[in-house]
Amino acid sequence: MNDAPIGIFDSGVGGLTVARAVSALLPQESILYIGDTARSPYGPKPIADVRRYALEVLDDLVAQGVKMLVIACNTASAAMLRDARERYDVPVVEVINPAVRTAMSTTRNGRVGVIGTAGTISSGAYQDMLGVNERLTVFAQACPRFVEFVEAGVTGSPEVLAVAEEYLAPLRAADVDTLVLGCTHYPFLEGAISYVMGPDVSLVSSDSETAKDVYRQLVSRDLLAGPAAEPRHVYEATGASADEFLRLAHRLMGREVTDVRLVQTGAIDLPRASNPARRLG
Repeated sequence: MNDAPIGIFDSGVGGLTVARAVSALLPQESILYIGDTARSPYGPKPIADVRRYALEVLDDLVAQGVKMLVIACNTASAAMLRDARERYDVPVVEVINPAVRTAMSTTRNGRVGVIGTAGTISSGAYQDMLGVNERLTVFAQACPRFVEFVEAGVTGSPEVLAVAEEYLAPLRAADVDTLVLGCTHYPFLEGAISYVMGPDVSLVSSDSETAKDVYRQLVSRDLLAGPAAEPRHVYEATGASADEFLRLAHRLMGREVTDVRLVQTGAIDLPRASNPARRLG
């Protein structure tokens, strides 16, 4: 048994979908979430920079005593997963493999689409993993503006639908029957994506599948929180305004996130919030 928190990291607010899924599956577990909002979005940035940014944040989580790391960012997972598993003594879970497994078991016609940030798509991470299955044909499409919409709290406007139509047209033409949402921000746009792709296309999101991987790792390593544990959820952001992160989290997830504090990680030099984060149960 281990009552230390699970550390969850994303470039911004997208990883909150993973945090929500982990909390729903493991309500007794504490969570420490960091969104690297100071340097979001990661998608357009060079892979070397993403690797450095991500490792700085993960170093901070490990220093705070987490018992597991969850890389809730597809771009970061593609950039530095192997580095993270070699660097840290705690188990590391990411979001790409769970989605790949689900897509492989879901597709009926063997034609799978993947959407993600420019960094994720150019890395070829999904294409390589899905390509191991010779019966699959993979079609990948970068959708960079999707993250911009989510980070701005815009999830259902006519502009979102118009951009979705543009991005997803090649995948519809390719007759994919399964579409992997290869970015943790994208579930917030699932309504628009599903509308454009149509009811016959199955959408695969990594949040719930990643939560199952977290559960398996905790059980196999005897790291589950004890029955008397008092779960606490703490949310941290590296950006200049904790209030802005909080506002956006409320808009996307309701009132689940009730307080955020600013943190300094690695080379980021930011003033800490004047009021410490409340420990949430």
